[in-house]
Amino acid sequence: MNFQSQTMRLHNADSVPFLTYNSLSELKFIRHAFSTRLGGVSEGEFTSMNLAFNRGDNPDRVTENYKRLCQSAGFEFESLTASAQDHHTFVRAVTRENRGTGIYKPRDLESVDGLITNEKGVTLVTYYADCTPLFFVDTGNKAIGLAHAGWRGTVGRIGEKVVKKMGEYYGTKPENIVAAVGPAISVCCYEVDEPCAAHFLALTDLNTDKFVFPKDGGKYMLDLLEANRQILVAAGVKAENITLSDLCTNCNRDLLWSHRATKGKRGTMSALMCLI
Repeated sequence: MNFQSQTMRLHNADSVPFLTYNSLSELKFIRHAFSTRLGGVSEGEFTSMNLAFNRGDNPDRVTENYKRLCQSAGFEFESLTASAQDHHTFVRAVTRENRGTGIYKPRDLESVDGLITNEKGVTLVTYYADCTPLFFVDTGNKAIGLAHAGWRGTVGRIGEKVVKKMGEYYGTKPENIVAAVGPAISVCCYEVDEPCAAHFLALTDLNTDKFVFPKDGGKYMLDLLEANRQILVAAGVKAENITLSDLCTNCNRDLLWSHRATKGKRGTMSALMCLI
């Protein structure tokens, strides 16, 4: 495995690996991580670090994977609170009462692609295997958010909705947010058809020339990271406070799960973050 990144660091590569952002690691009141496909106990197409309960894996193995990742990355297993993603843009504010939801307690909602909290002892968990993770940290009022931005969530501006929801619940000012985008499938590998590209070209307040690139045969290359970056800037987040991952999930398929690389026969990664 040849790990190279200017924006992220790989930890515990020989045991239970996880990634962190250099920029977010400077914020000492949070803990964050992004899992890899390595270091777990799952087997077959899920080998070995699968963190999704809904893809047919043995749930006991998924639970053990979470426990191993938590031990490696410094999270309390009992604090985990998961999303219930369906490529929409509902953002949920969670508290200590929600701990365990979607992990060791049943999901109580069916459409949650973003999570926010301002309480310590609550670890937000969201899921990925090419779609774009969005990390939000309010450095003023000490609140955090995670969001899952696939192409539908991106054109639905879930990043903007997280910023607004954090403002409503916690008084977050956009200029105080430090954000990170990715890892996800990058523009080098993300080819889409014309109907999909049309949704992005309809974002006329943004500079679509920087994230929609026409090809021959009615195909387009799409830059989800840049699209989400522009959406965050439009929502008031300072450009200098946004970091884009330089790790493409498809290009780094030996380390990261990619839906495209595996043709859907895969496990799932998680982003995790908590206040400390």
